[in-house]
Amino acid sequence: MSNALEHTTGLHVVAQTPFLDDGTLDLPSIDTLSAFYYRHGAQGLTVLGVSGEAQKLTVDETIAVAARYVAAAEGHRIIAGVSHPNLATLVEVTAQVMAEGADAVMICPPSGIRTDEDLMRYFDAVFSRIGDVPTVLQDFPASSGVMMSVPALDRLLSAFPQIGVIKEEDFPSPIKITRMRAELSRPVRILTGNNGQFLVQEMERGADGPMAGFSYPEMLSGVYDLMTAGKRAEAHDLFNRYLPLLKHEAQGQWGIALRKEMMRRRGALTSNALRGPGPKLTEADLAELDFLVGRMDLPQG
Repeated sequence: MSNALEHTTGLHVVAQTPFLDDGTLDLPSIDTLSAFYYRHGAQGLTVLGVSGEAQKLTVDETIAVAARYVAAAEGHRIIAGVSHPNLATLVEVTAQVMAEGADAVMICPPSGIRTDEDLMRYFDAVFSRIGDVPTVLQDFPASSGVMMSVPALDRLLSAFPQIGVIKEEDFPSPIKITRMRAELSRPVRILTGNNGQFLVQEMERGADGPMAGFSYPEMLSGVYDLMTAGKRAEAHDLFNRYLPLLKHEAQGQWGIALRKEMMRRRGALTSNALRGPGPKLTEADLAELDFLVGRMDLPQG
């Protein structure tokens, strides 16, 4: 296992990318957002992921965002998403984010891969170019369209020691995690995504923690702490308290807009803006959110 990733456990928040209302980057909000995540139990951050709107950034903006998160890390782990359909861009961004001080990168195979042989050829091309960079492998077929079976994952782990973490987001994730724990031939950390919707069950099956975004990260870190302490019932109780909002936020780009609005209300962001093309919340959306959160009686700060 890659040394930089062998202790990757606990909550790693999939961080938002802050924008101002006019769509420009809001780098100062990265500082307040980072402090918010760490205050609520994040052991590290995954920046420039799908819900971080990485696909809407230029290469220069991508590097600037990664560098600002590194500067605000205060000893926490920073994993930078570098997935890109153009391998040359992936290689360039990887070199630059690692030079800025990121601890690892996250890579999801691009759409178009159809066979295990395609998969092996792709990652052989990746690692022959980026070298020994510690890597999180993202298994997210709902986004990539690439299905990676457990035997295929095992082939990748055997061939590429740079992979130290698998971010598991295939459905049904608990069942796949059970198979991975039984069948993978070398140790690997497993963190889970899908907005944390199945976190308790995933941890029961052997996951090492969540790699997810939610406007109340203290729930995600709290569930992790309770599960690792063997307090299963208490973990379910905590999870269930936040479930209505968690489910509400798990609605693609519109859900990210809701999440940003919640974090604006909590003082972590200046603006709830997504960069276009992206949804803007209506008065009806905000009224629904007010009603939902009011019934849940959640903390504001």
